[in-house]
Amino acid sequence: MWKRNLVTSLLMTIATTVLLGLLYPLVFTALAQVLFPRQANGQLIQKEGKIVGSRIIGQGFSGPAYFHSRPSAAGNGYDAANSAGSNLGPTNQKLINRVKADVARAQADNSSQPVPIDIVTTSASGFDPHITPAAAEFQISRVAKARQIPPDNVRAMVAKHSEGRQLGFLGEPRVNVLELNLELDERYPCASGINNGKYAQQAEPRSCHGSSVAY
Repeated sequence: MWKRNLVTSLLMTIATTVLLGLLYPLVFTALAQVLFPRQANGQLIQKEGKIVGSRIIGQGFSGPAYFHSRPSAAGNGYDAANSAGSNLGPTNQKLINRVKADVARAQADNSSQPVPIDIVTTSASGFDPHITPAAAEFQISRVAKARQIPPDNVRAMVAKHSEGRQLGFLGEPRVNVLELNLELDERYPCASGINNGKYAQQAEPRSCHGSSVAY
């Protein structure tokens, strides 16, 4: 009896290993590559033949000419090996001081509007690729001034990269920061300036003064 039970157990182990450990993942991997290749491969974004990021993984931007992402508590910020929130409670003084400092910096850029909460708070993962439309609107004047283009041009690009709720009721409206910044560099490179009192629409791209970008 025990020999038969042993053989049955071994055969079940082999069968389930082959079925669930090999065939099942291979079939669904193949289906994903055929039906949803972009999503299955991380929704990577390329620029001039090089991968510059993913539309579903946030990265940090600094300087006045770029839209800034949410703060990140992943390691030293956007550290792919340390995806996490800060785990600091709302009464933690370290968190309070950090938020106050971020609010002060944001108000220095735009003192005419309330600071949107997502500009000064981290996400649970530390890699949120989106900001709210309010956070994007808050930054428009700074970006337009740095790139020397009309604010309405920047506002139109924000609208282009804004997404509504999924299926009309899931999630919140959002703006993809990486895609927005990439198109800004493409359409309004930092070399754009004012010529004869008018905004330049085309120019050779160069680095924005005081700006840096991860990609």
